[in-house]
Amino acid sequence: MVAQGAKRWPGLVGEAKRVLVVDDDRELREALVELLEGEGYHVSSAGDGRQALTKASARRPDVILLDLMMPVMSGWQFRAAQVRDPALSSIPVIVMSATSNDLPAAATVSKPCRIEDVLEAVRRVA
Repeated sequence: MVAQGAKRWPGLVGEAKRVLVVDDDRELREALVELLEGEGYHVSSAGDGRQALTKASARRPDVILLDLMMPVMSGWQFRAAQVRDPALSSIPVIVMSATSNDLPAAATVSKPCRIEDVLEAVRRVA
């Protein structure tokens, strides 16, 4: 039963899925967090791959939205570390990139991101 005034989130059954948004562009990162929270996801964020590894290890997300070109630790470096870690290797990754890439991922969203593309990829992968 849904409490009065509460929303039902299509596609989400039981506990809301957790999404980790990883992007060094603070404005884009915050916009994605707000968008996904508005859709009923639990969202955390990181500004680089190193922060993302720490956050993913502390609270395992159901899906990771990953930018590739970031300081400190790039998306490529993050992905290499993620697949080596048995606790994190099975988490699906959606790559967000303005450049073409051959990084293995569950999905790819071109930058600049269209809201519909991000939501569709997260719904499909999470």
